[in-house]
Amino acid sequence: MYAIIQTGGKQYQVTPGDTIQVESLAGQVGETVVIPQVLFVAQDEKVLVGRPFLEQIFVEGEILRQGRQRKVLVFKHKRRKGYRKKVGHRQPFTALKIKAIQGL
Repeated sequence: MYAIIQTGGKQYQVTPGDTIQVESLAGQVGETVVIPQVLFVAQDEKVLVGRPFLEQIFVEGEILRQGRQRKVLVFKHKRRKGYRKKVGHRQPFTALKIKAIQGL
C-alpha cells in the first residue's frame, strides 16, 4: 500500500514505515502530524484517485526531527564594477516517519 501526499508545495510517495524530509511543519519532536492532502492511494488492486484530494483519507506521521539543511552559498558579482555579494541560506525541514494511511 502506498499514497501520494502533498505538503509544502511538493508531492511525496509514502508507505507506512517510510522516513521523509518535508518543508518545515509546526510541532515538536514526538508529536503526531496529520496530512489531509492525499492525492492518490493504491492498495493491492484497489486504486483511489482524488480530484484534487481524496476526502476522509489522511496520512499520520510522527515528527522525528526539526532541523535545517546544509548551507547553500549564493555568490553574485558584476565584472569590472567592484560589486561582490555572498549570501548563504539554510532551508528548514521536518523529518517525518509515516505511521499509517487512515480512512480506507
